[in-house]
Amino acid sequence: MLSPYLIAALLGWIIAQGSKYIFALIKGRSVRKLQSLYISGGMPSAHSATVTALVSVIGLKNGIDSGLFGLGFVFASVVMYDAMMVRRSSGKQGIILKKLISEINSPIKTPRFAKGHEPIEVLVGAVIGVAIGTVVYFATI
Repeated sequence: MLSPYLIAALLGWIIAQGSKYIFALIKGRSVRKLQSLYISGGMPSAHSATVTALVSVIGLKNGIDSGLFGLGFVFASVVMYDAMMVRRSSGKQGIILKKLISEINSPIKTPRFAKGHEPIEVLVGAVIGVAIGTVVYFATI
């Protein structure tokens, strides 16, 4: 049988990334824009859902006093902090850089940038991850 840790992490990513398409539809974007299935950033954070699903299974299976849970918790915290702070900041800089290149009619090709996550996107992703991790744990015991 496949590891419940891997199942939870994979389902966390798939469900969060797939729900970005639903959120895009709710926001009124075109149904034909399937880019929301693979883009970085946006609602909810698939990074947060993935790591919290994994950490939830670790906590339920190994206990929250285990070294593995501690390691997973620190790992998840770094991933979510990075998504909110570092990647969001670099994404804002990317938007400004793209606008500047466009305004001066520069021949420089605009670089691709990832926008990162707002705190609410990370929170929703984390809630989804905890729910998925809990379901996976109880489905595999």
